[in-house]
Amino acid sequence: MKLRIFTEPQQGADYDTLLTVAKATEDLEFDAFFRSDHYVAMGGSDGLPGPTDAWITLAGLARETRRIRLGTLVTAATFRLPGPLAIQVAQVDRMSGGRVEFGLGSGWYAEEHAAYGIPFPQDKFARFEEQLAIVTGLWATKPGDTFSFTGKHYQLTDSPALPKPVQDPVPVLIGGHGATRTPRLAAQYASEFNMPFASLEASARQFERVRAAAESYGRRADDLVYSNALVACVGSSDAEVARRAAAIGREVDELKANGLAGSPDEVVDKIGRYAEIGASRIYLQILDLDDLAHLELIADKVKSQL
Repeated sequence: MKLRIFTEPQQGADYDTLLTVAKATEDLEFDAFFRSDHYVAMGGSDGLPGPTDAWITLAGLARETRRIRLGTLVTAATFRLPGPLAIQVAQVDRMSGGRVEFGLGSGWYAEEHAAYGIPFPQDKFARFEEQLAIVTGLWATKPGDTFSFTGKHYQLTDSPALPKPVQDPVPVLIGGHGATRTPRLAAQYASEFNMPFASLEASARQFERVRAAAESYGRRADDLVYSNALVACVGSSDAEVARRAAAIGREVDELKANGLAGSPDEVVDKIGRYAEIGASRIYLQILDLDDLAHLELIADKVKSQL
C-alpha cells in the first residue's frame, strides 16, 4: 500500500506553504504529492491568501523536488482548453524528469466558475470525454506526424502534437462515483481509478464496475491501479485526535466514520480493509498544512506498518 499526500490549497495556502509540505512529503518518504484544482474556498473558509493554480504550482515543485510523484486530484476539464493543457502537463513532466500523473475530471463547482468568469457548460461530461481523447491523442502522436480531431466541442487540425512528455504514456487518473460513464472512461483511458471519500462498501461496488468495464474494453482488470482518497486525522492520543479534528472544523466521530481518523493502529486497520477490496494507494487528504507533525506521525507510526 502506497500513501500519498493530497492537499486542498483553495482552502488557504500559498506556494511557499505547498513547497514546505511537498518537501516534507519527500523527506518522509511518502509516494507522491497531489493537489486539488480549485479557485474558490469551500465550507466557510476565507481562502486567504487566495488560490494558486494547480499546474503552475506543480511546475515549481517539479524543479524543487527530486523523487516524489506529482499530480492533480483532479484537473477540471472546464478550466483549460485540451490542446494547451496537453502542452502544460507535458512540460511539467519534462521539468520533473518524468514524475507527473494526470488526474482529469469534468469539473463541478459552479461558484468558482462564476467567480472567475469561466463558462460552466451543461454538457460537462461530453467535453471531459473529448478532452481525454485529445490530450492522450496528442501525446501518443509520433514525432513528425500530426494530430487532428473533430468533435462536438473541440476541433484540432494538423497539430504538431508537441512537446512530448518524458513518460510514454503519462499515467492518467480518472475517478468518481458515476455508475456507468465513469467506469467506461476509466477502462478506455486510465491507468488508475480513484474512489474519493467513499465507504468500503461503495468503493468495493465501484471497483467492481471498473473491473468489469475494463474487461469489456479488452483490458485485464488488474491493468488498472485502484485507489481511494480519504481525509486523515491521526493522533497519538485521543486528545491529539480531537485537537486535529477541531483544527479542520470536523468532529472525531464523523472523521472516524468517513475517513482515516484515530490512533495509528486504528488507521492502519482501516487502511487494511481498503486493501482487502483492491486499493493499493491511499491519498491522505491533509487539511491543516501547517501541522507537519501530523505528517511525521503518519510516516513513523502508520506508513511504517504497511
